[in-house]
Amino acid sequence: MTDAAESLLKQSKSVAPVEVFLSIGWLRRPRVDEWRQGRLDHLEAALSVRPDKISAALRSLRDWAERNGLEPSEAAYIAATRDRRPLRFTASGDETAERDYRTHWISPGLSPAQRERLAAKDGKAPDLVAILPLKEWTCAGCHGTGEFLVMEDAAPHCLTCADMDHLVFLPAGDAALSRRAKKESGLSAVVMRFNRRRKRYERRGILIEEAALERAEEQCLADEDARARRRDRDRERRERLDVAFQGQMAAEILRLFPGCPPARADEIARHAAVRGSGRVGRSAAGRALDEIAVTLAVVASVRHLDTDYDEQLMSGVPRADARAAIRATVDAVLDGWRR
Repeated sequence: MTDAAESLLKQSKSVAPVEVFLSIGWLRRPRVDEWRQGRLDHLEAALSVRPDKISAALRSLRDWAERNGLEPSEAAYIAATRDRRPLRFTASGDETAERDYRTHWISPGLSPAQRERLAAKDGKAPDLVAILPLKEWTCAGCHGTGEFLVMEDAAPHCLTCADMDHLVFLPAGDAALSRRAKKESGLSAVVMRFNRRRKRYERRGILIEEAALERAEEQCLADEDARARRRDRDRERRERLDVAFQGQMAAEILRLFPGCPPARADEIARHAAVRGSGRVGRSAAGRALDEIAVTLAVVASVRHLDTDYDEQLMSGVPRADARAAIRATVDAVLDGWRR
């Protein structure tokens, strides 16, 4: 756990218990999103370990932070619901445990401006969320239905009952238009839909006020040429940065695994860092060349290219069983590359 905390501190100068639990696999991001959106009564419902183990981990995190001179700062956790209620972490509601979850540990070397930005980020209320449902549903208020639903008190409500039926839907696709429309709109909500294949909620657009959309469209038309030129420059810059980053990642792979063939290190770096892939090289930890993230990229490559893992999955072997079956082979390859 301390490795995960140290990695988070390096990335963001701050360590939060929720992010630590995500890093070590006790939480999954989709379940945290459900909690933030008010669809879980408390965070412990999403955790995969016993409460006593969680309590011990929180104490261990606090001890580590105090030994390293980090400063405590309580963050507000607000639900992405119309009532903006405080989120609960524990089933019991014990205040000491709740405070431990809310406490973020901050690097003492931050400037006042950095502290202010971090506090603003931690205290920012999440976007309201509307769901684009996959199946028929019934509003808990009027017993009707609709194209979108909003969760309130763990029950679905239509936009009319949620006082949001004056909003219009803007599909995702034009980032500048979406950003400006949201800024212009006094009330807005992010529209999410569950992807059955990926087993997660994905953004599909936003609900915003119609007048705000009209103002945003006028702004986008006024500077369309300038934005097109900027997109071209940004695309060229990203391409140059990607090539440089892949070289840096390959070098880090060879530092950690000097026995790895250089061509294989280049291949792993290119694969892990493909833009839009969602792979480890595109994560914040991967971009920072965090040792754990780089190692995970190498492990993934060995798993798929040096074992029969994929064949086992195709033959119907459960993923956990397949990983257990190939673990010795993966460890042997990694041990050989570390020499």
